[in-house]
Formats: sequence, structure tokens, C-alpha cells
Amino acid sequence: MHRSPFLALVLSSGTALAATTASHPADRWELALQSGYTSNIGHNTPLDYEIIPTQLVLRSPMMFEFHAGSDGSRFLLRNRFAFLAESIVKGPESYYLGLNAAPSIEYWFPNGETSLYFSIGGGIGLTDSTRVVGGQGQDFTLNWFSEFGLRQQIAKDLSIMGGVYFLHHSNGGQTTPNPGIDALGATIGLGWQF
Repeated sequence: MHRSPFLALVLSSGTALAATTASHPADRWELALQSGYTSNIGHNTPLDYEIIPTQLVLRSPMMFEFHAGSDGSRFLLRNRFAFLAESIVKGPESYYLGLNAAPSIEYWFPNGETSLYFSIGGGIGLTDSTRVVGGQGQDFTLNWFSEFGLRQQIAKDLSIMGGVYFLHHSNGGQTTPNPGIDALGATIGLGWQF
């Protein structure tokens, strides 16, 4: 079978590009399971909340690259989507289920195996609200979070991560008073790239 030189060049370029980009963790999808511990730091509520935030996080391949260094370092943007399943171990509610989304801003070191990441975003969720003063005023709530962490590849398709995590839950002023939770802590996780 005869192929034109132009078609052969396009096919070989596409194959080489796919092999090059797919080899870097930031150019692949990542599914991560993250969990940790946070405790109340704010003054929105008089209650002393303690929350175990567990998340199933999906990060997209790189969407935008701010800078690619000649040494192999990269500064880039990915999408981050998460399903939240939080256990409220101290407080009048017992759980929080939600969804959120955010950009994941990442700096990858020249080795292509270590990165710093930062995200800030929010979403919606449900909790089992009670009539306790200072607790969440209704089941439907909004969530807001920020995280800063370090990721390290431990195998071709696996990474470990850990960082500082801040969360905020409130009902957006839908009830009066509008109690909210501000909690700060740490998370660790395991990521799989595909």
C-alpha cells in the first residue's frame, strides 16, 4: 500500500507528539483519592467542628501552559473536579456530600516527577442539618475550598500527594442566622494517571 509523504509525515508527527505528551503526568488524566483532617478556625459558628474531608478528585490533562522551561520545568493549568464525602466527627451534623470544581495551577520541577499544586474553587452539597444553634441551617449548602500541596510520582502511573486544605460550608444567606464552617487542616492522597 502506497502512502503519500505528506500523510506519512502527519501520522508520524501525531504519533510522536502523543507519545511525548502522554509520558508527562500533567498531560494525562489523574484520578486521586484524598483524605485528611480539618478543624474549625473561624468565628462563623460557636461550635467546635472537626471534619474528615474525603474526596475523589479528577484532574484533566494540561489545559494551558504559562511557561515551559528549557530545563524541563513547566508551569500550567489543569481542570479539577471533585466528589466530596466528608465525615463530621465533631459537630451537630454527621456528613456532607457535595461536588466542586476549580482550576489546578501546577509547577512541575525539571525531573517531571514532582510538582507543587494550588486550587481554589467551590460547589454545592447536602448535609443532615439539625436545629442546633450554630449548626448548618438547612441541608442544602454551598462549599468553598483552597488547597496547596506537593505531588510526587512513585511509579509511572502513580503519585502520592499531601498538602494544606481549607474548607468553608455555608448556606449562602438562605437562612437567618447564616452559620458557616471554616476549617483548616491537612490532606494526603494517592493519584492514578491514565
